[in-house]
Amino acid sequence: MGKAKEEEEVVFLRKKITLVRAFSLLIGTMVGSGIFISPKGVLKNSGNVGVSLIVWFACGILSMFGALCYAELGTRITKSGGHYIYILETLGPLPSFLYLWAEYFAIGPANSAVLSLAFGNYILEPFFAPCAAPLPAVKLAALLGYYIVLILNSWSVSWSARLQNVLSVIKLLAFVLIIVPGMMLLAQGHTENFQDAFSSQLLTLDKMPLAFYAGMFAYSGWFQTSFVQEELVRPERNNPLAVIMSVVTVIVGYMLTNVSYYTVLTAEDVLASQAVAVSFAQKAFQRLISVIPILVALSCFGTMNGGIFAFSRTLFVASREGQWPPLFSMIHIRRHTPLPAVILMFPLVTAMVCIGDIYHLLNFFSFSRWLFIGLATLGLIIHRYRHPELPRPFKVPLFIPVCFTIVCLFAVGMSFYSDPVYVSTGCALVLSGFPVYFLVISRPIPDCCRTTFHYLTLKLQVLLEVVRQEIKTY
Repeated sequence: MGKAKEEEEVVFLRKKITLVRAFSLLIGTMVGSGIFISPKGVLKNSGNVGVSLIVWFACGILSMFGALCYAELGTRITKSGGHYIYILETLGPLPSFLYLWAEYFAIGPANSAVLSLAFGNYILEPFFAPCAAPLPAVKLAALLGYYIVLILNSWSVSWSARLQNVLSVIKLLAFVLIIVPGMMLLAQGHTENFQDAFSSQLLTLDKMPLAFYAGMFAYSGWFQTSFVQEELVRPERNNPLAVIMSVVTVIVGYMLTNVSYYTVLTAEDVLASQAVAVSFAQKAFQRLISVIPILVALSCFGTMNGGIFAFSRTLFVASREGQWPPLFSMIHIRRHTPLPAVILMFPLVTAMVCIGDIYHLLNFFSFSRWLFIGLATLGLIIHRYRHPELPRPFKVPLFIPVCFTIVCLFAVGMSFYSDPVYVSTGCALVLSGFPVYFLVISRPIPDCCRTTFHYLTLKLQVLLEVVRQEIKTY
């Protein structure tokens, strides 16, 4: 009876994510703050309007290739955990730990800091327009928004999920409010901003990797189903269908959005703007000048919420695999929130928001992100070669993972020339994980240290529960 009871009480991930839910998850994570942040970065590093539109389309095709590779990986490796679990299963524990190290110190915190700063810019823009919002006020608003998301994810999974559903609708509304007016003006013959779209005067081929970083940031989210692989219904069918439908939808939407931007704004306007959507509203429709910034700010808020979920899920899986302290695999027994994993980023995000800016932070963490995504698709090629006997419910042509891997690693290598300071900092941070791995992870931890750590973890859990009960009492 005792054994049967234990089996009944085992917590596991149930298969509840259908095709429609997977499509909604991908659309909700891809369509977000990126399309309101990245246009300036893409244009600045590509040099002209025509090349920037080509970069946007190429980033969409590249995202499709990556999504298809991850769909095949998902049918071969049916564990949750995203990039981490794919690298672990295909390339081994050292590369997967280096990804985990980079995720904690660079990718996760810097990504949240970028979204927080975008939230601060857009939420304050209506109050200071036509002038730019003061930088200290932007950073303060950014931290406030991030802390609200952090508290929400620590307090209740259900509240966080409901908020995410509402914010997904708001994202699409902001999307529509930019596309429709822009297409109406284009239909009326406003094409003057597309004259000399391919002018070579400002063409900057040496900065092209940074343009791809900015564009791929806007599309990031196509890998989101890899974090919930164990919860997908019929993953061999629904995962490929969801990624194909969602990425095609987002490519069309992003191209229309950028055409709308350039129909209303000149290239100089985009480069001078701190908030492209606000500048668009100022020139297109004065009535939307206060609506669009707030909708965009809320969409950044929603993307932050989803990012914290993915980050905490990665640490949860890594703890389960034995490469991260067991503390971070613990969830609250009633609230089901991974509190230790959620609050882990708090000090790093705070520091990055205080000292960084959007585009330098974007270059800083994009190096690590695309290095390890490229390694994950390289792992798919190696896994095919090593295990030809495994069933393949879904298989992409070989040229797709080969092209995606080459482009990712080439962009990563070229970015050292484009932005040597921030990219080298990101590289050094990844390399710093080597001694940690060989000193801590590859060696067995002494029993006395393991027992002490588990004891302290238990005490911390008891302390947190006591504090929670005290707060509830008051």
